[in-house]
Amino acid sequence: MASESVSTLILFIAAMLLAAAIAGTLVANVNDISNSIDTQSSNVQQQLDTDIEIISDAGSDAIYDNDTGNITLLVKNTGQETLANDGTGIDVLVDGRFVSSNNFEIEVVTGEVWRRGEVAEIIIEEPLESGEHRVVVDVGGDREVFEFYVP
Repeated sequence: MASESVSTLILFIAAMLLAAAIAGTLVANVNDISNSIDTQSSNVQQQLDTDIEIISDAGSDAIYDNDTGNITLLVKNTGQETLANDGTGIDVLVDGRFVSSNNFEIEVVTGEVWRRGEVAEIIIEEPLESGEHRVVVDVGGDREVFEFYVP
């Protein structure tokens, strides 16, 4: 009879240790998932708060300067986020080719900081031949496409 109690006690202790190990693993995994969700939600919120619009006129002669080989775009910050005006966080593609941040500059036209409602001038050093061209500006996940023609 005593041997039954001992074996039952041993099985009970083993079951408790196994349950504690499983619970510990589950708590660690749930904590990791929770942290990932927090991080991802803040990234998604920042992407939702970031919004731009290219307000340049595609038919304007001011878009491309044949003498300097520069493309000039006016981009308005229409989102909630204040955007960097030093080129960080901004990706530019011209006709599908990535333009290094060394080959474009950003100047806020209406102020010093690129806040909501402010317009920035992006000057891209990219010699082009005549024909149709496409510029993609991506800021914080918001992508705007601008198509124009060079005579």
